[in-house]
Amino acid sequence: MAIQAHDIEALIRTAFPDAKITITDLAGDGNHYAAEVIDEGFRGKNRVQQQRAVYAALKGKMDGANGELHALALTTKVPD
Repeated sequence: MAIQAHDIEALIRTAFPDAKITITDLAGDGNHYAAEVIDEGFRGKNRVQQQRAVYAALKGKMDGANGELHALALTTKVPD
């Protein structure tokens, strides 16, 4: 079952309530998305730590062959 962009944003927003979040459905199929998450909480963390925090917020939606989200191109940043 495909996941909707607003569902992905809602999951990420739970962990990062003040973040600027942009979700793009890359293939129009509800399975391949890109996400950009800009949050002050990333300051002082390396890219791997930032991305792990976002993936943790997805609460298993990308886990294994039965995950609702097949692919997520993830960009994380601190605000300018």
